[in-house]
Amino acid sequence: MAQKNPYAAYATNKIASATPAELTLMLYEGAIKFCNLAKIDMEKKEYGDSLGHVQRARNIIVELQSTLNFKYPVAKDFDNIYRYISDLMIKVNREHDMEALEEILTQLRDLRDIWKQVMKNAKMPNDNSGTAEGK
Repeated sequence: MAQKNPYAAYATNKIASATPAELTLMLYEGAIKFCNLAKIDMEKKEYGDSLGHVQRARNIIVELQSTLNFKYPVAKDFDNIYRYISDLMIKVNREHDMEALEEILTQLRDLRDIWKQVMKNAKMPNDNSGTAEGK
């Protein structure tokens, strides 16, 4: 039986075939998307809709926190950042604070960009023979 929505099938396939690193990147992208939607809603003073979008972004942050492996010291740093973002999200929903939302977006974009660089560095071969340093 054929799937009714080819876009849903594509998205499901993309998630199912993603590496853990790619899934983390998708989570960052999703949180950014929902915060951007919340920003649009807040600008239109549609606070009910913005609340829902911020809550979806917060659910993503909770998921990212739940995957932290505290046997690595850096996990505590990420946990602190995620707690800071969550606290800002509560402020955004309670006070409709656009500055707090902008700070969330800045933090999420920074995390995403760092994660992209980590992924890029992880794919680079350790052989420097083709670079100036290896010659």
